This record gives sequence, C-alpha cells and structure tokens, in this order.
Amino acid sequence: MSVLSNDSVLPKRTQKAYRWSRENYSHHRRFLDIWTFVLGFVSSSWLNKQAWTYRGKVTDAKKSARRRAQAVWVRETLLNLGPTFIKVGQFFSTRADLFPTEYVEELAKLQDKVPAFSYDKIETIIEQDFGQKVPKLFRSFDPIPLAAASLGQVHRAQLHSGESVVVKVQRPALKKLFEIDLDILKGITRYFQSHPEWGRGRDWIGIYEECCRVLYEEIDYLNEGRNADTFRRNFRGQDWVHTPRVYWRYASPRVLTLEYAPGIKISHYEALEAAGLDRKELARLGAKAYLHQLLDDGFFHADPHPGNIAVSPTGALIFYDFGMMGQVQPVTRQKLLQTFLGIAQKDAEQVVNSLVELGALAPVEDMGPVRRSIQYMLDHFMDQPFENQSVAQITDDLYEISYNQPFRFPATFTFVMRAFSTLEGVGKGLDPDFNFMEVAKPFATELMANGNSTNQENSSILGELGRQAAQVGGTAFGLPRRIERTLDQLEQGDLRMRVRSIETERILRRISNAQIGTNFAVLAGTFVLSATILFVQGYLWLAVIAALVAVVPAFSLIRLLIRLDRYERMN
Repeated sequence: MSVLSNDSVLPKRTQKAYRWSRENYSHHRRFLDIWTFVLGFVSSSWLNKQAWTYRGKVTDAKKSARRRAQAVWVRETLLNLGPTFIKVGQFFSTRADLFPTEYVEELAKLQDKVPAFSYDKIETIIEQDFGQKVPKLFRSFDPIPLAAASLGQVHRAQLHSGESVVVKVQRPALKKLFEIDLDILKGITRYFQSHPEWGRGRDWIGIYEECCRVLYEEIDYLNEGRNADTFRRNFRGQDWVHTPRVYWRYASPRVLTLEYAPGIKISHYEALEAAGLDRKELARLGAKAYLHQLLDDGFFHADPHPGNIAVSPTGALIFYDFGMMGQVQPVTRQKLLQTFLGIAQKDAEQVVNSLVELGALAPVEDMGPVRRSIQYMLDHFMDQPFENQSVAQITDDLYEISYNQPFRFPATFTFVMRAFSTLEGVGKGLDPDFNFMEVAKPFATELMANGNSTNQENSSILGELGRQAAQVGGTAFGLPRRIERTLDQLEQGDLRMRVRSIETERILRRISNAQIGTNFAVLAGTFVLSATILFVQGYLWLAVIAALVAVVPAFSLIRLLIRLDRYERMN
C-alpha cells in the first residue's frame, strides 16, 4: 500500500458493494455469502466443460473465453467478499499449478482499493494499543488518509520531536473477520479435498494452512516493521535506494509509524522528466535493486508494483509496504543455481532433478512427459541470446505447462517470476528499449562462474572434452546404483512395462470392426425377415414399420464398409 497514492475516494455505487466494510461480521451471513460464491464457481466450472452448453463446435478459443469471463467474475466477487478473500485471491495467483493461466492473470490484478474507515476508529485503535490519545503521541495527525487498502490505511502525522511520519493503522475488527472467514474456509477446504475431480492429487489442507500463515503474518505490523528494518540494513551502503525508517516507539501489532519519505511515483513519467531525472537510468536501477535483493541478500520485496516504488528528487529509489516479503535460503539458492545451469546447458534431465530437489516438481511414475515438456521449452527459448529473452513470455509459458501437471512452484519462486515481469513492465514504461534480461546478464554470468569453476574452459575444445568426460564418469559411477534401484522397483512391482505392436493393434481393430459389421447385418436381416413375414400375414403397416427400422442398421453397415475400405487404402 503506497503512502503517496490517494485511492481512498471511490464511487458511491462501489462503496455499497463492500458489505464487509460495515463491520457487521455475522458468521451466518458470511457463511451464506461465501458458500454461495463457492457453489456458483463449482457449478459454472462444470457447465463450462459440457459440450452442449456451447453454440456450434467446441474450440479451445471458446473454452479460453469462458474461463476468462469466469475469472473476471471470480476476481470481482473476491473483492466484494473483503480483505480475507482479496488476500486469498492474491495468494492463489501464485499457484499456476492449481488454476489455468486465465485465472492466474486475473487474480494477479486484485487491487485492494477500498473505502476508508472513519477517523474516530483511528483514535480508538491508537488509544487501545498505546494507552494514550492521539494528541499525546503526535503533534499533528491528518484525519484524511493518504491511502486506504483492505487491511488498513495510511495517515500523515508529525511527532512532537518535529519529524514528519506516516502512520499505518489496521482496519477495525480485522482479526475477527479473519477468524470467521478462515473457519468457513476450513469447511470449504475439506469439501475440495474430498471432491472427485478437484481433490485428486492436490493437498488442499496444506494449502489452507500455508494461506493462514501468510495472512496472519501480513496483519502483524510488528513483523512488517522488522521486514522494513532488514530491507534498510541490506541497502545501507547503497545511496541510490532509500527505505523509510521505523519509529518503534509508535509501533504495535495494529499500528506502524514510518518516516515520511515523499517521492514521485515511478510510473508518473512526465513528472519524472519534469524533475530532470533520467528514465533509462531509473529502469536500470529498478532491475539492479531487485537482483541485489534476490541474489546478494536472499531477502526481497515480493510486491514491487509501481504503487510501492517512488523516486526521490536526487534519483534514489524509495520502497514502500514491507508486509509481503520473500526469502531465499542459501541452500535453495544453490539448488536454483543447478536449475539455472541445466537451463543454460539445455539439459532437461538436470533441470528435472533440480526441480524435484527444490520441491517444485512432484516425482511421478512416468517423468517422460514432464521431461519432454521441459526439453521443448529449452529448445524453444534457448535458441535466442540470453539478453533477447522476455521474462513475461517465459513466465506465461511456465504457467501454461504447469497447470494440471506435477509442477508445484513454491510461492517464493512465483513471487520472483511475477516481480521480474512487473519490473520488466515498469522498465519498458520508463524506457521502451529496456530489457530486464540484459541487465540480469552480468549477474547470471557471475552465478555461472561461481557455480562452475571450469567456466573459462567451456569455450575451448579441451574444456568441453573435460566436461563431457566428467559427465560420462559420473554416469558410470552412478550406473550400479541405478541398476539396483531398477531391480528394487521390479521386485516391488513399481516398474511397469508397456509394449505396443502396431500390427497387432491393426488386426484387433479389423476384428472389432468386422464384429460390429456382423451385428449390423444380423439386425438388418432380422427386421427384413420380420417385415416379409408380416406382409405375407396381411399386417401391412407393421411390415412397413419393420422395413423402415431395418434401414437404420443397413445404413450403418454401408457406412462402416465404406470407412473400412478407405482405411485399408490408406494403409
């Protein structure tokens, strides 16, 4: 939530839609609203899969259009259901393994621009948390918020010591709303877990528990303050990045006071030019700042949209809102490095193995289709220079192949990819010629150099021979273990063999068709014979009916014979 935007004023018809903003948190009413949405979603999803609901031929384009329309409805309904579901929707937008691309893209658009709550409630919350009234804590306090979001809103104030600050205050009774909604969501989670289609191969209980953890962390403003301090320390030696200071004396789980750090919103291009700032340099600094967070610190801003980044008059980047942060452990960075090296070498086997170790890919009985999908991506993208790649395009294709596959991208990975895509869009807005991958190239080169000590030799023949020799040696040493594992799988019945004979399948198909043709012939002959007997006995109308019925199997027999003749000629 940016402290500089003024999004608290909404049209009256929009404000009426937010029932939850009235603080009438009735468990029964919430139960009815939430289950109505869930059952409506399940019903419409079922209808979208039925061919008879489409006009004309069912095509992929028509299915995609249906999914897109449903995704827009889901996004709008989640917004109306309030803070819990806005955050749940944002959380699910990181799960491309659960939902098709259309849903992921729409949920990523969820913006929590909601009506502000009154200043009287601000005073009540501050007095409850600090035991003092607002005038005792602050010399001045602006009752009109700078910004309002689903979890809270921001007000400008001044301390008695003279410092200008912003005070972030949580929405009243927010924790109570979370408890009611999450209790209802637990029942919905059990429903989806037992659903014959939606529950197969998915751990909805685990997803629910992870979602609860993320939600409760985000409404703990003390945790956000600690994140801001960590982020500030990580950029202590960089004068081109500024992080607002936290005033801990005026901080509580529901109130957070930060240094007032005004700046020009990074997407206000005309204002940046009027201030004499270099837009190309700002685009480069934005990408550099994020790469520094990810690769050097392992602690990164997980929501770097334009509203959370501003530019100071001196050209320094100012970051806001530290409620959603990501962390990459050193061991995870090492595994990511192995994945990166596998991608650089177009080695699908190494990529698959490293993704399994990362937990981003669930091992299944037959990894062949997954390996082929990854190899296709490597062949499709890596035929271009690294700096010519597009983060957004790579992300879209990753999401495309991950749905209903054993991929399970961790939230950290998805946050990274989304942040890359967002920063690439911001960079292109600042500089049409900006390419995120070009800025990332030096970092990638350094990573590969650190991960592979023979990197300098790779360009020479001896280096390539040495690499291949090491690979062959590794394979040879690992061969006994692989043989032993295969034998264990055979003994336990875990290894299945599939043998396909084209000639046998052709013969079986011909036998089946011949049997069907015989059935048609018998049916046609039976009804013709019946018609003849009825005609001789003088039952003219019954004979006509039997003759007409005989036409159906006779016609089917003729069609079958024509199809068999065409099939034989093709073979």
